[in-house]
Amino acid sequence: MSHPQNGSSDRTHQQQHPHVPPPMLSSYGPNSTLRSSPKRDHNPENYDDMRLQFNHLIFTSLEQYLPPHLLNRSREDKANYMVNILHRYLPESERVRIQKHKEYRRKILSNYTPLHKEIYSVHAENFFVPSFLQAIKESREVGFRRVMAEPVKGIFTFQMLQPKFCEKLISEVDHFERWVNQTKFRIMRPNTMNQYGAVLDDFGMETMLDRLMNDFILPISRVFFTEVGGSTLDSHHGFIVEYGTNRDVELGFHVDDSEITLNICLGKEFSGGELFFRGVRCDEHVNTETQSEEIFDYSHVPGHAVLHRGRHRHGARPTTSGHRLNLILWCRSSVFREMKSYQRNFSTWCGECRRKKKERERISIAATKQELLRMSV
Repeated sequence: MSHPQNGSSDRTHQQQHPHVPPPMLSSYGPNSTLRSSPKRDHNPENYDDMRLQFNHLIFTSLEQYLPPHLLNRSREDKANYMVNILHRYLPESERVRIQKHKEYRRKILSNYTPLHKEIYSVHAENFFVPSFLQAIKESREVGFRRVMAEPVKGIFTFQMLQPKFCEKLISEVDHFERWVNQTKFRIMRPNTMNQYGAVLDDFGMETMLDRLMNDFILPISRVFFTEVGGSTLDSHHGFIVEYGTNRDVELGFHVDDSEITLNICLGKEFSGGELFFRGVRCDEHVNTETQSEEIFDYSHVPGHAVLHRGRHRHGARPTTSGHRLNLILWCRSSVFREMKSYQRNFSTWCGECRRKKKERERISIAATKQELLRMSV
């Protein structure tokens, strides 16, 4: 399984409240819990001006799940309560690591000069193909399916990026890597499985990627991936992977640290590198056998995207010639991750959970039939 260096992102908003200090950890204990279902008619607060250790969007997403008696409390009280919950998932050592990574990112941003500044913010007409933009504008399932194929359940493929944007992004990554080599700067790679590539958030693209997730991926995932947090995406980890001669060659079988993964081929000329998918699995069943209907292979096309659940097991076959670069965006939902801890029944989205549930139902029905037959004799 691959793990990120750091996947959080902070959106830019206008301040709606006076600047306030971070909440203090005192009044709520380790047993703080959330509701099992959200209060959907509740209008959450804006936390972007508070000095919080976590992405402010996480607090906005979680607020609808607060216990009823907290919903009308002060913003500081609600933040305090949610911080206690979040701390259960982020030990002190992890918070220290994140702080060091922020310092690492600050050093890059204060010294690196972008080559193509225009791609650091989203210019939709220059980024995306018209068919994709039209589908996003409609934001309806019928419009998405008009431009997206679903070759197997839960995997969507579609044309997304214009060639000119792909060229500029490749050029920007090459420029950044030359800067890294010239300055002898120690670069953090995208995850534990890739030895080449770069984290786009680290050299200034997190705002652009945040908008990519919220304005262009969230409308799709809200339609097709609601059962795995597709409606509550609130953070991302965006990076480039590189395969070919003197680069990574292949990628082993794994699941992503994401709820939804966007994988876009940028180019260049290459052979091989096909993705292979082998079914969606929860943590308990991640290493179980693949069923025949779950097998799917996909060949990359520059400018085309694959959108799938992060828990959809996959890998990449060897890139046998040339140089292949892909943009990967791991989209995450803090709400879904918290809600998973309350789950008691079978995971409706896990292929093996569904198979085992059906098998138990089959056995139960067969046993009932046998009992009825025996009683009728």
